[in-house]
Amino acid sequence: MVSSFEFTTAGRILFGDGKVGEIGSIAKSLGDRALVVCGNNLSRAEPVMQFLRQSGCAVTNFAISGEPEIALVQRGAELAREKKCDVVVGIGGGSALDAAKAIAALATNTRDIFDYLEVIGKAQSLTAPPLPVIAVPTTAGTGSEVTRNAVLVSKEHRVKVSLRSPDMLPCVAIIDPELTRELPASLTASTGMDALTQLIEPFVSVRANSMTDSFCREAIPRATRALPRAFASGGDAEARRDMALASLFGGMALANAGLGAVHGFAAPIGGMFSVPHGAICASLLADVMEMNWCAAERSAGETIARYEEVARLLTGRSVARAQDGVALVRELCAALRIPRLREFGIQHQDLIGIAEKAAQSSSMKGNPVVLRHEELVEVLERAW
Repeated sequence: MVSSFEFTTAGRILFGDGKVGEIGSIAKSLGDRALVVCGNNLSRAEPVMQFLRQSGCAVTNFAISGEPEIALVQRGAELAREKKCDVVVGIGGGSALDAAKAIAALATNTRDIFDYLEVIGKAQSLTAPPLPVIAVPTTAGTGSEVTRNAVLVSKEHRVKVSLRSPDMLPCVAIIDPELTRELPASLTASTGMDALTQLIEPFVSVRANSMTDSFCREAIPRATRALPRAFASGGDAEARRDMALASLFGGMALANAGLGAVHGFAAPIGGMFSVPHGAICASLLADVMEMNWCAAERSAGETIARYEEVARLLTGRSVARAQDGVALVRELCAALRIPRLREFGIQHQDLIGIAEKAAQSSSMKGNPVVLRHEELVEVLERAW
């Protein structure tokens, strides 16, 4: 545990059913010309665009397909400058929200994007404030509405990397659980497991602190109870609200305490293969938890105690071992029909290369123990 910390999040958070109806007046207070970044299903974004138009904002739409690639967000930034947009609205899953944050940053920071990118670039700081961003998630998983980075795909390097700055935190996050009710069961499962991962990893992170712990302790049991219900019945309003809140809390936790090996693996896998991010996290979570717990026995610290508390939070038992938490995650993945890595087209010979790239990932810096190369490969072997 750290003895001092800093906590940052979105400038304003609105949570609750129907809250998206307030977006028009909020956007108008920030600008007159909005760039709306959304997924390919424009019907999901049309009500938001209508609210914006009714408030007097001019609207330009920018749709993305799949996870945001570097060239795509560069085109979005060019469009924002061309249309003289002064506010960016992201509506959709994590890909749309990350694209919106990246576009807002690149619209005002016009140097080569590799000057700003982590891992494959120079990771230099932004020199100009990004355009203000309003983030409206339609999934309950990524927490991107309250994080300070955008995850982008580099096809050239076959890896996912972050564009990161404290200035990239959205000005306003609007979390309306009603927007998640039509999410298909498979996406409910993968995004929900991403949310759970983003609560467990910050809780055991080397950067965990008392404030992020409070979010994780509240939301881990909530997500564990709600996710199977939301998966079984998308119209379960209470389960959808619980998952939306868990996702929000996970976003706030990871933005301030970091992540770990699950996301360390997800970065190269997502860059090398067309695999949903949440599904990667789900397929790896139990094996990473188990490996971290085993590896922690060789080092000093409170990692084992942390995983035992995770187990209590997951199972609802007053006494639980770390193995009990691992077992519950495996049971949850089975109930949600989470595929194994091989089912995504990942070949056994790919595992060593994935492990090598994962070791360089920024998320690995938060892992509670330093995993050796052979341990990284073993995690992949078990999940494969």
